[in-house]
Amino acid sequence: MTVSSTTDKIKGTANEVTGKAKQAAGKAAGSPKLRAEGAAQEAKGKTQKAVGKAKDAVKGAVDRL
Repeated sequence: MTVSSTTDKIKGTANEVTGKAKQAAGKAAGSPKLRAEGAAQEAKGKTQKAVGKAKDAVKGAVDRL
């Protein structure tokens, strides 16, 4: 199954938002573990978005051929 670039970007954005929320909750609760989980999830989201953008770039290059 191939995941579309749009799906990658949507999932990436969702992970970024969730990660930021976890970091904020961890900071408010004084939980370094929750803050770390949030930072990791935010990084995962940024990576997913980058993959989606890369897929768009490849598709655009192929379409121009």
